[in-house]
Amino acid sequence: MDRFDYDVIIAGGGMSGLLTASAVGFYSKQRARVLVVDRNSADEPGKKTNAGWICGDAASKKSIGFIEKSIGIKYGSPELEHPVKGIYVYSPDHKTKVLFEGEGFILNRKLMPKRQVNDAKGFGVEFKFGATAEKLIAEDGYVRGVTGRDSEGQQFKATAKVVIDASGSSSVLRKFNPIDSYIEREIDIEDMEATGRYLMEFDKGVEDETYFTPEYCLIHLDQVIAPAGYAWVFPKGQNKVNIGLGVSKPGLDRRNKRLGLSDNLSTLIDKYVKDNPCIRNGRLSTNPDDKGNEKGNWQVPVRRQNDCMVANGFAVVGDAAWLPRPLDAGGMGPAMYASMILGKVVAQAIEANDVSQEGLWQYNVEYMNTHGYQMASFEVLRRYLQTITNEQIDFGMKHFLTQEDIDAITERRHPKFNAISKLNPILLMRVASQMELAKGLRYTADKSEALVAHNLDYPATPKGFPEWRKKLLVEIDDTKRRFNMSGAAS
Repeated sequence: MDRFDYDVIIAGGGMSGLLTASAVGFYSKQRARVLVVDRNSADEPGKKTNAGWICGDAASKKSIGFIEKSIGIKYGSPELEHPVKGIYVYSPDHKTKVLFEGEGFILNRKLMPKRQVNDAKGFGVEFKFGATAEKLIAEDGYVRGVTGRDSEGQQFKATAKVVIDASGSSSVLRKFNPIDSYIEREIDIEDMEATGRYLMEFDKGVEDETYFTPEYCLIHLDQVIAPAGYAWVFPKGQNKVNIGLGVSKPGLDRRNKRLGLSDNLSTLIDKYVKDNPCIRNGRLSTNPDDKGNEKGNWQVPVRRQNDCMVANGFAVVGDAAWLPRPLDAGGMGPAMYASMILGKVVAQAIEANDVSQEGLWQYNVEYMNTHGYQMASFEVLRRYLQTITNEQIDFGMKHFLTQEDIDAITERRHPKFNAISKLNPILLMRVASQMELAKGLRYTADKSEALVAHNLDYPATPKGFPEWRKKLLVEIDDTKRRFNMSGAAS
């Protein structure tokens, strides 16, 4: 395979693309020739949209530590902007909270890619900035490179043993993949959420840790504020915050119809900021490091990852692989894990001179076993939460969550809601009006347990994939029928 221009071409210079590039360089001991094609200019790497590096900015200490453990890169200031002790999820009435994640950091997403570009260059990675990869080249059933346009608008062609698609959830490379493969090409609209956020400075209003605290990230579940989604207040200091929300379009349409309103994402965010009693005189950040990144919107996939993420000479990662967690749309943690794993597998496949689907298959297996096995179960819980009202969420979080469930959620496991089967007679009378809620929670717990077991039995080779996926879709389709979105609450 010496005739190729590169060993690896990575389309997309965001978080997952840059980390994968460094991982390939590290695991190949800088012997692999790696090219990153980034549509952004060299002075604005990793920019997600014209509005900036739009993101919730939160990443767990564990995820960041996985990068250091894998390839030795250790982050610090200024890319790690603010430490937090964890993430609390609040019920709509703000009376019940659950610790969803442990220690972590709020990143500066504008500065982080600059550091990651330098890290990648240190591993011998080359860059083509201001360029777009528009089409995959195929030959003999393998992806063999890309064509696109460079910074001057001129067409270019580059060949490689492996092409990695890290170009985002709406990737045209994945959608128009020219070879037969198990990689899904398109995502259902129900599995996408529109999200937006502001980076704001503010004067302190009232003291209320359910609305803002510099020590914890806060997620608010509220079917009126963020229908079929979530809202967040992530601290970036004592008087600075990343604040925003995400909604599904079908959920927003149902909510507007029920309430006789015509809200959109922007009006919902503005109301969410205005109604926060801790934020007074809120204004967009004036920090030079935030310039061009103060506000914006983006689309996030909120389902399990692509059931297969490799093909002959091809792999997907990051949002292009639909990695963000279904419950909170957190994409950086999954991207950090997947990028390290993919970089290692690709380096090994090139060394073994086998970049076939089978030669790259270990990426599927290892990601599923270390991180991805939970995602289908969280997809089920998300679907269920979208069908219930604020009052039901309040009741369920107050009465049905045990400390065991809270510990499970903190450890990114699905709660079992065992309290439902252990209710005392007095509480049973109070719960009588919420039996459908109890049944729904028990169903999600049982279904999630089955999905986790199924995912941990992911096939070791491509041969077993069709039957495995057939069984998976039976389980997923059952939940879609059970949680008929046409009747969802808002």
